[in-house]
Amino acid sequence: MKYSGWPEPGELVVGRVDDIEDFGVFVDLLEYDDKRGLSHISEVASGWIKNVRDHVSEDQRVVAKVLDVDEDSQQIDLSLKDVNDHQRKDKIQEWKNEQKADNWMEIAFGEDLEGDRYADIANALLGEFGTLYDGFEKAAIHGEESLTETGLPDDDIDAIVETARENVSVPYVTVTGYVDLECPASDGVDVVQEAMQAAEGNGEIPEEVDLNVTYVGSPEYRIEVQAPDYKVAESQLEASADRAADVISDYDGTAEYHRERHETED
Repeated sequence: MKYSGWPEPGELVVGRVDDIEDFGVFVDLLEYDDKRGLSHISEVASGWIKNVRDHVSEDQRVVAKVLDVDEDSQQIDLSLKDVNDHQRKDKIQEWKNEQKADNWMEIAFGEDLEGDRYADIANALLGEFGTLYDGFEKAAIHGEESLTETGLPDDDIDAIVETARENVSVPYVTVTGYVDLECPASDGVDVVQEAMQAAEGNGEIPEEVDLNVTYVGSPEYRIEVQAPDYKVAESQLEASADRAADVISDYDGTAEYHRERHETED
């Protein structure tokens, strides 16, 4: 998507070098409709510059820092030298992500999505999440509930969630813990099996979480959790171990939770 307004001083913007003059570089701002900025020769690179073309070329994609905006004179002053490599890499990735999200909007609502309707949906997502990409990513992870505060109609929310879950690659983290399950009862094997099923959640694990319990070696069982972030993963890991402990304690058994695997002695 392209913004219809003006960038703010201090903002990083992605642009394409449109024209190179002895006094500086004109840059088309790729994130804004019909906006063009100028990076004076003194802002193109550090130190003395003999030839601007030694530092940039026409049609080159660049990241610039907005120094000043004068809407009355339609002038945007830019700096290329004030952007470091880390900032440049992050900004380009953010821009690429928004291009992906723009494409997902077309998938969700059709290529003939009208400008005003596009703006209404996009502004709702931007207001809640900051970027379109973050909105789709949250929808892929948390589903409809993540979009309730946007104020969008249910049909629009359903379309976003369906598109997000088919197209967004969600970043996941994996954490692992272990629980030793022992039960002295005559039906101890069955009790341990029941405890393992409880640890797996009995089908009540959140949709965005993947949890698996596997046998390592008596009496040790491994619990592995994949989740969107460490806070969720750790809480689900501990809850899984607690569920197993609750079951086995009812039969006078024991459950010992630990994060490192116990090495088997020879």
